[in-house]
Parts: sequence; structure tokens; C-alpha cells
Amino acid sequence: MLTELRVRDFAIIDALNVEFARGLCVLTGETGAGKSIIVDAIALLLGDKAEAHMVRSGCERAMIEGHFNIDRRRYIEVDALLREHNLDDEGDVVTLAREVRTSGRTICRVNGRTVSQQTLREIGELLVDVHGQSEHLSLLRVREHVNLLDRFAGLWDVRAQVAAKYAELRSVRRRLEEIERSARERERRVDMLRFQVDEIKSARLKPGEETALSEEHRRLANAEALAAWADEASAALYDGTRERPAALDQIAEARKALDNLARYDPSFAEQARALADANAVIDDVTRTVRSYRDSIEFNPQRLQRVEDRLELFKKLKRKYGETIDAVITFGETAVRELDQVENAAEHIEALQKEAQVLLAEMKKMASDLSERRKRAATVLARGVEGELQDLRMAAARFEVHIDAQEPDATGADRVEFMIAPNLGEGLKPLAKVASGGETARLMLALKAVLSREGTHAPPTLIFDEVDTGIGGRVGATVGDKLWGLTHTHQVLCITHLPQLAAYGDVQIKVEKRLADGRTSTHVRTLTRPERIEEIAQMLGTTGSTGMSSAEQLLREAEQKKGK
Repeated sequence: MLTELRVRDFAIIDALNVEFARGLCVLTGETGAGKSIIVDAIALLLGDKAEAHMVRSGCERAMIEGHFNIDRRRYIEVDALLREHNLDDEGDVVTLAREVRTSGRTICRVNGRTVSQQTLREIGELLVDVHGQSEHLSLLRVREHVNLLDRFAGLWDVRAQVAAKYAELRSVRRRLEEIERSARERERRVDMLRFQVDEIKSARLKPGEETALSEEHRRLANAEALAAWADEASAALYDGTRERPAALDQIAEARKALDNLARYDPSFAEQARALADANAVIDDVTRTVRSYRDSIEFNPQRLQRVEDRLELFKKLKRKYGETIDAVITFGETAVRELDQVENAAEHIEALQKEAQVLLAEMKKMASDLSERRKRAATVLARGVEGELQDLRMAAARFEVHIDAQEPDATGADRVEFMIAPNLGEGLKPLAKVASGGETARLMLALKAVLSREGTHAPPTLIFDEVDTGIGGRVGATVGDKLWGLTHTHQVLCITHLPQLAAYGDVQIKVEKRLADGRTSTHVRTLTRPERIEEIAQMLGTTGSTGMSSAEQLLREAEQKKGK
């Protein structure tokens, strides 16, 4: 539910903080006070298009922020979308924010992170459903009708299975298209692939070979210098001369002297042992150096072969990849593609058979889904017509048209809600119903039926002047219907009907104030005495008779609500 709305410098609003509660919240006030501007601010928060003129005159930017408290375990679509875009704060509070600047630039944020307007809209549509002047109402989007019907009928899991099968079918069809496209270019591709495969195969590449050859090349190319250094090290450590005794000889003399010291001064025993260890280490190093010296090979022929091999590696890497491993991978891919192209007919036939099997399976699943939808559509239609009777549209007819279409992720049905508001009229698409009053009542009827099943996803419903075209005789019924929606939703409603306003659990008055030559919108939550006075003004009288009538409306609404 929407718990708090903050608006700064938007239209005629300078600073506005509104806290909302559960249940039915009605917003009342004189025409032009700014009630619909509040709804416009919410719509902007939900991803509607922003315009520079929305910023309050004399200000640089408008700021709108909304806090939503939502059980993400129940509203799994919201939770999944937040996780998909890395907007998950592991809490039940979701914060949406929108900034509009006079330059026309807008910034959208979710949980403090910047997002695209599309992402904001996707999340907003799952949190709030606005019925008003905007195009935000999901019931008027034909593509949403199949979703609403499936939720009503509890078919979401079945539809997910159809979607999974459709994804398999699309994957096979894509592979089929790729092979058929390759087949059309067969001759050119075969020649190229054969050349690439043969060139890479003939090189007989091995992983890690380049590194080993590079090391060998360094040894072969510097064999003379390496041998000289090894001889020099060996002489210094072991051989020596009269003018330049070997290290081992000098250590032996030092060790003998330390042994003599240690006999008279035991503190030198440890140093004598350390020198003995050093003697052993130098002896090992000497043997290793001599062994290395013996292995050094002056082999110009081998050096040439290594250089030729390394040059081949460079050539292949220029053509097929930055490393020998990449060249090997390229060759393996080319082999698979060559096999695919050379055996295109066999692959095409196999994939065509696989696609036919998947299509048959999907059609059967879609057919079963369609039958269940048709049964649910009849139940939904009767429920809506029953609600319309309560709303003084007893002659109205409502149907759910289900037409066959090419199978897709939703199945093989095109679902559209149809309405005939008056006796003798033909059924028309819901989105084309012209009468404002009929539209409002139809929306209420649909939402009432859908909400009873817990099917309508957005937890917050907003109705902007839902009473348009509705008289006082129907106002109380509309109020009762709106309040009935609060069992599964938070409902915000802007109204001019006192009969409807009386059903509010909370009533917020919106009013304009003039200060320092500027007009601004303010809101306040009314106490019960203030509600009686406000409803009396909505009835058109402030005298004792009007106050008594207003109080009577409140009492009747409270009795109907069971309070």
C-alpha cells in the first residue's frame, strides 16, 4: 500500500506531505483545489511522461517521492522485478522517486538507485492501478485482459508451462532458421570453413605449447651466453684457481677455523653448524649448475624449427584469435559449423520433426488452457453482470470474447472484455465504451469480482472522480463497492459525491491557500466533526439540516460497513 507521498514544487503544489492508511481513503475539496494534481503527481511517480511545464513557476525542479509498504512474498511479481534490476533492499518498503527539471530532463529512482523510465513504469504498474484521466488503467489495455482472466481462473501455473513449451519451440525454430540460412550460403561457407579447419588441424596445436616453445627458443638463441655463465658460476663455486680460490674451498677453511673456536668457546658451535649447512647448499647448487651446463645444446637446426613454429603461431593468431587456446576453440567451432552446413538437409529434417512434436504438444496444452479459460470467462461475466445490477445497470451485458490466434507464450487465445451498456445495444470492446458513468461503474464491477478472487495484482487502487456521470442515488452503492475492495486492496478515491465520501475510512480535504501572492495546495486529514461539516458542504448546505443529513450519511455508511 501507499503509505506516504511527498511532493515539492509540482504544478501549484509547493510542499506537500500526505500519509495514507489502509482501507478507503477519500479526497474531497472544491473544484480546482488540486485533487487531480495529486493523482497526476502519483501517475508521474509511476512512470508517466513528464513535461517541463509541470515544475512550479519560479522553481528549477519538481520532486515527487512515494513510499510503499508491500508484502513481497505475496506480490511475487514485484519481488522478481526488483531482484531482476538489482533494486532489492530485502525489505517490505519500496520507494519510488521522480525528479523533473525545467530543462526537460527527468531522473527516476527506485529504492534510491537511478533507473530508466521504463523500469519505473514496470514497477509502478505492479504497485498502483489508476483509474482516471491517465492511460494507467490496466483494464483498458486489451493485452492485460488475458492476464486478468488467468489470475481470476487460477491458471497462472498452467500458463507458465505453456510459456516454457513455447520457449522450447522458438529455440528450435531459431536453430532451424540459422541452418536454412547457412544452407543458402552453403558453397561459399563450405570452402571457407574447410580451409580454416584444414589450416588449424594441420598445425596440430596443443594447449600450452606456445609457452613451452617460447622458453626453449630463449635457451637455444642464448646457448653460448648461458654456457659461459654456467661455466663461470661453476668455477667460482667449485673449481677456483690459486689467485681466485673456489667458494667451497674458502668455506672449508672458515669452517675449520670456527670448529677450533667452538672447542674453546661453545657459543660458536651454532655458527659452525650454519657454515656446514651453507657448504652443503653450495655443493648442491654446483651440481645443479654443472648438470644444466651439460644440457645446453648448440643446435641451429632445432632453433630454426622452433622459430618457424612460433612464426606459424603468430600467423594463426592474427587470423583466428589472440591466443593459441582461442585458435583451438575457433577450429572446434568451425568443425561443428562445417558439419552443420555439410549435413544441412539432415539437420533441417531432424529439427522440423522436433518442431512439429513441440508444436503439437503446445497446441494440446494451449487447447486445454483455452477450455479452462472459456469456463472461467462465463463465471467472470456472470459475476460482473451481478455487480452491474447493484450499480443500476441491470440491462447491461458483459462478455469475455476468446478468439483463436497463433500460439505464443500466453497460449492460443486473444482475450478481450466486451460490454453492451444498454438494452438493445451490441457488444463493444471495453476500451471503446464512451459514457464516463458507465465506464466508472463497469470498472468497479470488474474490480469487485477480480478482487474477491485476490486476482488483481496492484495492491493500491486509485479512482480519480469515479463519480463522473453518477448521481446521488448510485453514490452510496458506489461507495459500498469501493469500500468492499478494501478487503484486498488499499483504495484512494477523489469524489464530489457526499454519499460516496461517507464510506471513507479516512477523509482528506484538499484546499487552495493564498500566501505572498502565490496559490498553493494543502491537505489535512479530517476529524469526525470536520467530516460532518465537509459532507454537509458537499450536500450544498451548512445549516443544522445539512449537518444532520451529513451525520446521517456517516451513520448509515458505518452501519453498512459493520462499524
